[in-house]
Amino acid sequence: MDDAPTPATPTRGPHELAPWAVQPGASRGRLYPEDSGGGRSPYQRDRDRIIHCTAFRRLQYKTQVFVYHEGDAFRTRLTHSIEVAQIARSIARQLHLDEDLAEALALAHDLGHPPFGHAGEEALNGVMRAWGGYDHNAQSLKAVTLLEHRYAGFDGLNLTWETLEGLAKHNGPLRRPPPYIAEYSAKHDLELYCHASAEAQAAAIADDIAYNNHDLDDGLRAGLFTLEEVCRLPLIAMARDQAMEAIPADAPPERVASEIIRRVINLMITDVVEEARRRITLLKPKSVTDIRNAKQPVVFFSDRMRALNQETRHFLFDRMYRHWRVNRTTLKCKRVLQVMFSLLHGQPDMLPPAWAARAGEAGSPAAARAVCDWLAGMTDKFALEEHRRLTDPNIPG
Repeated sequence: MDDAPTPATPTRGPHELAPWAVQPGASRGRLYPEDSGGGRSPYQRDRDRIIHCTAFRRLQYKTQVFVYHEGDAFRTRLTHSIEVAQIARSIARQLHLDEDLAEALALAHDLGHPPFGHAGEEALNGVMRAWGGYDHNAQSLKAVTLLEHRYAGFDGLNLTWETLEGLAKHNGPLRRPPPYIAEYSAKHDLELYCHASAEAQAAAIADDIAYNNHDLDDGLRAGLFTLEEVCRLPLIAMARDQAMEAIPADAPPERVASEIIRRVINLMITDVVEEARRRITLLKPKSVTDIRNAKQPVVFFSDRMRALNQETRHFLFDRMYRHWRVNRTTLKCKRVLQVMFSLLHGQPDMLPPAWAARAGEAGSPAAARAVCDWLAGMTDKFALEEHRRLTDPNIPG
């Protein structure tokens, strides 16, 4: 990739941060003050806390598109998060941003996803409509500020302000924040009206890059479409043309697909880096404050790549996310969560004791929120087992 400096990005050492990067020594700190991390930066500590938390381990058995029992080779929320982290670090390094903050945000961005992927989110949003709905970004913030119980002195992981800001604003400034984000920001102002740091933007765009490309890979593996069909997409055709020189004539299709997809990822990363440098040159930021107050994100696709990427998204929506086999699984998984929510909201004494105590009165808003949090934390595997325990008289509770 071309890493030539621009007028706004003078030559720096390989690990020297740009003035507009988040500076670890200038962190706004944590809600509950703590001693420094004994040789680790604040964002290295955040990353380590995320990796060791329960919600992160559960991502291993949470759906990306295919439910866990459909095959061991398909992506899960855990492998997706690791891929996002790798791409985010690559972008952050080339732009001289804090790689550890970008990595921490990438690893934490899906902690709030419920079981069964977007089917689960749609189900919980539907049953929670009367109580503010369900938003997985808000649930990610809730996981790391309230639901994790690993420390004696506070709920959550007590992450830095910069990491919490990036989680809350994963999709940009929030004019109408989900209830929990608004509630939390009222006591620990995350400045929801402006952009997040460039590191948070790198993690967010890395999410888009990883998502589309591994879904193409998984869709090919599942036989939902063919490589020939995929190569009709302009972006994929560009990568195929680049790859042909390195692909032997007798290479099997799965290797051809891998060679093409990894070049698509490289094309997208290169585009983001070049576009970010262009935007930074125009903005002339002097600090992270200038990045936050900019009129648009600085780490983003060029207009051309955004259009190419949108074509890929449309293809995946039509041929994968709405495939009849995926639709069947989606419907069944949504019903699993809808049935459990109805049963437990109406009778929260069927919850484990600590959750039942938090839920309080049957049918109340508190019960709805407690049941939703309980369901959202489940893996696919546990949700299916719990559904059987709640609905099948032959299975002990």
